[in-house]
Amino acid sequence: MEERTVAVVLAAGAGKRMHSDVQKQYLLLQDRPIIYYALKTFQDSFIDEIVLVVGQGEIEYCRKEIVEKYHFSKVKKIAEGGRERYHSVANGLKEVDGEGYVFIHDGARPFLTEEILRRSHEAVKEYHACVVGMPVKDTIKIVDEDRFAKATPNRETVWQVQTPQVFTIALAKKAYDSLLIKEEELLRQGIHITDDAMVVETLLEHPVKLVEGSYQNIKITTPEDLNIARSFLI
Repeated sequence: MEERTVAVVLAAGAGKRMHSDVQKQYLLLQDRPIIYYALKTFQDSFIDEIVLVVGQGEIEYCRKEIVEKYHFSKVKKIAEGGRERYHSVANGLKEVDGEGYVFIHDGARPFLTEEILRRSHEAVKEYHACVVGMPVKDTIKIVDEDRFAKATPNRETVWQVQTPQVFTIALAKKAYDSLLIKEEELLRQGIHITDDAMVVETLLEHPVKLVEGSYQNIKITTPEDLNIARSFLI
């Protein structure tokens, strides 16, 4: 019997770099809010259930203007996000129970595809933890505090990480439970959690497999990103 699959879709970001009064996930991309596209891909895929994580005070708005308006029947729960991204993920995971796999995805990445979902699904069944990404195209420099180059990593070993990041439900919940307990300790050590893989790597020392995503699977963060996204839809 195939284990169940749950998507936790994050739509709680403030989007300060977008320089807009409208949060980035609600900005329009071809007459649809950005968040629509990722939810549509999950809705039409093999994913069994969606947990949508939204900003504070936005649950009813999202229920009416996103979930009900576009008939996203797989969205079973809507949770409120937290102060940092990892708090929002933790809040979403609280709404996930049972066994199976959880696909954690940034709602500001509208170009998710069924192929990406299937590749990551196959990988997580084998490795229990995987993230989507792509090899970098540019040479990367490691700099010091004065912005002088001090190292040049081998480009063949450097990937840009995307989402979804996919784990067994048990592994993800265990890692985030541990993170919330050790959060202050990690901050004192100067460790800042920036993605889900880092939680699993840091708190559980569990290896994470990299899975090919797509160079079009961009995260819309700035006005320039929005222009690039529009060009993908032409």
